[in-house]
Formats: sequence, C-alpha cells, structure tokens
Amino acid sequence: MQKDPPRSRKPKAAIPPGKKRDRGATPPPGGRGPAGADEDLGSNLTGQLLIAMPGMEDPRFAQSVVFLCAHTSDGAMGLVLNRPLSAPTFEDLLRQLEIKPVPPARSIRLCHGGPVDNARGFVLHTTDWTGEGSLRVDEQLALTASLDILKAIAEGGGPRESLLALGYAGWAAGQLENEMRQNAWLTVPADPDLLFDGKHDTKWRRALAKLHIDPAHLAGSAGHA
Repeated sequence: MQKDPPRSRKPKAAIPPGKKRDRGATPPPGGRGPAGADEDLGSNLTGQLLIAMPGMEDPRFAQSVVFLCAHTSDGAMGLVLNRPLSAPTFEDLLRQLEIKPVPPARSIRLCHGGPVDNARGFVLHTTDWTGEGSLRVDEQLALTASLDILKAIAEGGGPRESLLALGYAGWAAGQLENEMRQNAWLTVPADPDLLFDGKHDTKWRRALAKLHIDPAHLAGSAGHA
C-alpha cells in the first residue's frame, strides 16, 4: 500500500488533504535486473526521473514519467509529470482557495501527480523562489505546498518554472526498489524541459531518448542512467 511521503521530506499541504490512499504501481511480471543492479537500487534516487517500462501493467502509471521528490530508507514520494489536468484550472483553484487576483497575472500548469491524496497540492519549482515551508530537492529544484507560492504566481511573481500537481505517488520502505527489480522502471537524471514543458504526449518517449532507447526495441530488463 502507498503511504505518506517520508516524514523528513513532507511539506505542509496547501490544499486540505483527502482521505484516499491507494496502491503503488503494479510492475510487470518478469525476472530481476541485470547482475549488480541490486547495489544500484539501494542508492538515493531523489531528483531522478522514473520512466515506466512498456510492460507496466498498472494503467495509472502506463507510459508515465515520475519525478522523485524524496527517496529514503522510509520510502519514496514522487510526482507524475505527464498526466495534465483540464479541470480544475488554475483560475478555478484560486477561486476555491480565495486567492486574488482572479484572473491571475501568471498561470501554472496543473497535472495529476499520482493516485494518493488527490485533494493535496504540491508545487514543484525552480529555486529562484522559495518560501516558508519550501523543501529543496536539490540545488535547482524545490517542493512547496503552502498558499504563498500560489499567491506569488497569481500576482505575477513566483519561481521562473513551476508545476502544480494534485496528488502524488508514494512507496513504502523497499517498495520502489522491489518494483525496479521487477522491471517496472528505468531511471534518468531530470532536466528542465521534461519537468516543466507542456509537451505531455511526447514526454515519455523523450525521457527514454535520454537513455538512447527506442521503446519499440526496449527489452524487459531494468536499467539505470
């Protein structure tokens, strides 16, 4: 079962959390990864992208690209990047949260971040802007779940690049490592285009291309960048 993000990495929620809890990705059946992969799976993958293998059986994660915001011995938390939301819009959300101005001076793309707590919002953004409660993922990226960042964006400020995810993907201790041994995911370093551009239909293939992989020829074995 999925659980909340590791405590040391969990920001305060901007949107009241829902009660829904859901399972993690269901990996395809198959063997283990290549020799020596187990040692790699124990490494910290915070700040990396997970790329779903073509054999992913869970439709919620099929052809998904997931940014790992946190990966510790307690588990992992990530945001699915290529599931855009047509509703609510950013303007709808501002009205719901009573944030002005509406319409906003700037907007932000919304996506379905994962199957856990769809009423909870997380903003993934560049670190040129940080506020109270912002958690740095690395030198370039931070995660914020306070209303301050939504207000800043609505007023025309805020970070240079950002994405608002409703919900998240979570893994219990050891669950992600097990899924990778079962050939569910590939990993690759994140880059700004894959994180923040709106080309959702091609994001999965472009992520694979960073590994010089054609999905038509991809074998069912785990791998790492």
